[in-house]
Amino acid sequence: MDNLLNKKAPKFNLQDTNGNYVSIDKFIGQWLVIFFYPKDNTPGCTKEACLIRDDYAKIKSLNTEIIGINTDNLSSHLNFKEKYHLPFTLLSDPDGLICKKYDALMKFWFIKISKRRSVIINPEGMIKKIYPQVSPSQHSLEIIKDIALLQSN
Repeated sequence: MDNLLNKKAPKFNLQDTNGNYVSIDKFIGQWLVIFFYPKDNTPGCTKEACLIRDDYAKIKSLNTEIIGINTDNLSSHLNFKEKYHLPFTLLSDPDGLICKKYDALMKFWFIKISKRRSVIINPEGMIKKIYPQVSPSQHSLEIIKDIALLQSN
């Protein structure tokens, strides 16, 4: 994943919980955090997503959008989003192709699952920060601190 630092973020065009396709190009002109996470409705992923939800207004106030991506299907994402009132976009990457481009894919025989990793992308589409490992209980605060630091440089 370190080989992506200061490089153009890999393109994607994935479906959200409404079935609409979302492209990375939609976020040009603002900061973007992509958090990859293993599985909807699991303890660590729920904790991470809910803390991001709780800090979403702070993140948005930094001209930053945040999206979650994993290999779960759209109905799983929709259930997760509604159950926990998540205000941010969740994208489905069922084949793991985008997760792989961001070095955020694990394979267990025939099963593909996202690693818990994140990236911060600047308004020009360049990856400026990589989190190769994430603590679900600390990640939201790390994101806020690091975006503020990156924006001040």
